[in-house]
Amino acid sequence: MLQPCIPSILADGPGTPWAGCNHRHTRYDEAMNQAEGTGVRGDEDLAREGATRAAFFGGSFDPPHLGHLAVARAARDAFHLNTVLFAPVGAQPLKPEGSAASFDDRLAMTRLAIEGEPGFAVSLADAPKQRSGGGPELNYTLETLEGLRAAFKPDLALYCLMGADSFWSLRHWHRAAEIPYAATLIVASRPGQPLDGLRAALPQDLTLEPSAGADRTASGIEVRAFALVNSAGKRAPFYVLPGLDVEISASEIRESVRRAHLAGPADAQPCSESVQTMLPLAVSEYIRAHGLYR
Repeated sequence: MLQPCIPSILADGPGTPWAGCNHRHTRYDEAMNQAEGTGVRGDEDLAREGATRAAFFGGSFDPPHLGHLAVARAARDAFHLNTVLFAPVGAQPLKPEGSAASFDDRLAMTRLAIEGEPGFAVSLADAPKQRSGGGPELNYTLETLEGLRAAFKPDLALYCLMGADSFWSLRHWHRAAEIPYAATLIVASRPGQPLDGLRAALPQDLTLEPSAGADRTASGIEVRAFALVNSAGKRAPFYVLPGLDVEISASEIRESVRRAHLAGPADAQPCSESVQTMLPLAVSEYIRAHGLYR
């Protein structure tokens, strides 16, 4: 797999990781060509335009599906975000087996998935990095958030958006107790999720406290407000979006694609009709055209 020349946070534009490179990511280029003129902007453009409210939305996006879009739309509308940065990850420390699709493919699919969505942008903030001695370097969310903060203006309100499944593993992340102080956490939770479940996912140094009177409904989205407090007494806001009942599994989508391929001809639709409804059409077509997940 080709690697970006530098571990930059920038998306497309003249100051991107591709600038001055002798190679390009072919499948990423294909998606760029298909999405030209959509108005989807990258980190560099947003920093230059003075974005004041942005959310980092990292993950495998293997593949990006309608559940990801639903979570991002809810956060964008409820928190009046200028942008949501979709950042496919290079090497996740908690997934040593890696992703099923290459970074190139996941990046291209993510760009196609968000095409035409106001305020959504692809970010290379979590792109693959190379160790000085060779081989991939692990991506850590805290370091990525710190890099984003350095790229934007000091008055940027930076959020870190994640789904419930990602949040449940938070206590195992690298320097997890520091993450809420680098960016305000927004977690898309399931309806009726008890507080004990949220507390159980927190790093040992953090406790969860209600923020009296701070719960609200914004743009039709329910927002529950809390505070995270560390052992030194430092507080960080913490928000839960409890009304998002989006049951879509990327692993189930991949398995459905595999089964459909085994059961039908090579040019068949990549997955069952029910799973087709879980994917943006452009992503489904990309999966079929490039033979992914077979």
